[in-house]
Amino acid sequence: MTFERFKALHHGTQPLLLPNAWDHASAAALAAAGFAAVGTTSLGVAAAAGLPDAEQATRAQTVSLARGIATLGVPVTVDIEGGFGGPPARVADLAAELADAGVAGVNIEDGRGQGLAETAEQVALIGAIKQRAPRLFVNARTDPFWLGTPDALATAVHRVRAYADAGADGVFVPGATGQRQLQALVAAAPVPLNVLVQAEVPVARLAALGVARVSYGSLLFRAALRAAVTTALQVAGGDPVPGDLPSYEQVQRLWRRPAGADPA
Repeated sequence: MTFERFKALHHGTQPLLLPNAWDHASAAALAAAGFAAVGTTSLGVAAAAGLPDAEQATRAQTVSLARGIATLGVPVTVDIEGGFGGPPARVADLAAELADAGVAGVNIEDGRGQGLAETAEQVALIGAIKQRAPRLFVNARTDPFWLGTPDALATAVHRVRAYADAGADGVFVPGATGQRQLQALVAAAPVPLNVLVQAEVPVARLAALGVARVSYGSLLFRAALRAAVTTALQVAGGDPVPGDLPSYEQVQRLWRRPAGADPA
């Protein structure tokens, strides 16, 4: 089953490298490239739809994308921001809908605008999701580093413990860097720790520190935007265009469901 498959990837000899897609083509291309699992990026999904990120604006787009890419033959985890608003029961219904569609996991964050949700509020949200969709890998994200919260490390340590106690299968602390921070978080979390890619820190080093999952976040979407604009300017300026771009036929093949793909 997809849930067990995805959960096992967090307990391998190396961290799970999780690239984040923003549409069906990018997800299909990443799966075809051999990545063991694919996530979504809320920034990429929102920007591609002409909508703001983290403002509860992309629930429909997120669900639609999730339903399509859940058939790609690899576990898929979906960024649902803070749950797109509403009481815990409504967010739990969304989680159950995604699980029924074949999604393996979700990211749920505690950032709310310029501040953090109350710990008890987020604990209730995580608990509701796990009760309604127990076979969904809940990656609980906490944002004190990104939001510049005073005593960010102590806040993150407190929250990862609380979220794990509430039933989270993993915890995600974007913005945490450096040996001291990562060691403290790994020691505090009884579940796998997820961080963002860090250009200056090799994956092998993150593995040695105990990190279980490394997400690309919005990196690939932002890189794709730059590549598109750069190529357009190259053509406009008469410069040579890279010759190793995917062909029309290769892109067409991305829409074919892999043999044996199992969305369950």
